[in-house]
Amino acid sequence: MLSLEPFQQQAQAALPPEAWAYLQDTAGRGLTAQANRAAFDAIRLVPRVLADMRQASTAVNLFGQSLEHPLLLAPIAYQRLFHADGEQGSAAAADAQGGTMLVSSLASQSLESIAAASERPLWFQLYWQGSRERTLRLLKRAEAAGYAVMLVTVDAPVKQAVCTLPPHIWAVNCEQPLQANPVTIGESAVFQGWMSQAPTWQDMLWLRAQTQHPLLIKGILHPEDAEQAMGMGFDGIIVSNHGGRVLDSVTSSLDALTQVLAQVQGRVPVLFDSGIRSGLDAYKALSLGAAAVCIGRPYVYGLAANGALGVAQVIRLMRDELEMTMALMGQSLTFKA
Repeated sequence: MLSLEPFQQQAQAALPPEAWAYLQDTAGRGLTAQANRAAFDAIRLVPRVLADMRQASTAVNLFGQSLEHPLLLAPIAYQRLFHADGEQGSAAAADAQGGTMLVSSLASQSLESIAAASERPLWFQLYWQGSRERTLRLLKRAEAAGYAVMLVTVDAPVKQAVCTLPPHIWAVNCEQPLQANPVTIGESAVFQGWMSQAPTWQDMLWLRAQTQHPLLIKGILHPEDAEQAMGMGFDGIIVSNHGGRVLDSVTSSLDALTQVLAQVQGRVPVLFDSGIRSGLDAYKALSLGAAAVCIGRPYVYGLAANGALGVAQVIRLMRDELEMTMALMGQSLTFKA
């Protein structure tokens, strides 16, 4: 396949309507998802011709890991919802294509079995588990399973499935599901209920002290939040608006990337997430200064269409698109973190 569209079409045909709706879901009217797309489309490229690109490469070193390209698989929950291969298939595909995967706290297969599917150490994405004790147990389990890089997602302080999951699919690595704290008359089900379990900056400071692994913070859009995270010792920033799935009308991730990069000034690596649909999109984010990019829905289209092989095909397609864009732009990007 020469574009992502056939994978998307095959995925829609293969999935039950509820699973497809969950995959495609965006908050509200989808304004943030639209903004993500518009921001990429607004960038116009100016190629330099006759550049010698024979020694160009997409290789990247990220937190001590040598990867063949900077296209990381973003953390996506409940991947057995899309194909029986699940997260193990995605991890194996990422490894076969010379990259790595960020495994979700809400994975539908065990952390240990997913890690075993890849020869390269994977990364683990941590959702706050409602308390420090529960969060620490999950973090330490990921460390024991061999995950090399940890990242905490902070833009969805309370994360729930927005669809009814089949009985055989659930977040197998988490303890019993979180429940909102009971509220009394006059109290808010949001503020005194759900948000009473949400993390704060003080919890992030505590979390930083709990691991010697590289620790990234995901879901940053405001430059001052990036500054505060660096001050607490986070090793990297992931600019993300959750693909438009959490809060509608927030700024596009690409616009936020330029602001965060200006604030960070190279002190820590800044990675990019949300809205990438091609290697051309990846090039645009990388050329602005992102150390790597995370792809989300596209690889799940491949998973739904053809299991682990489909994921590998999507990665290879997007890597080919990235290499072709670099060649035609006459620009050899340097990726290092």
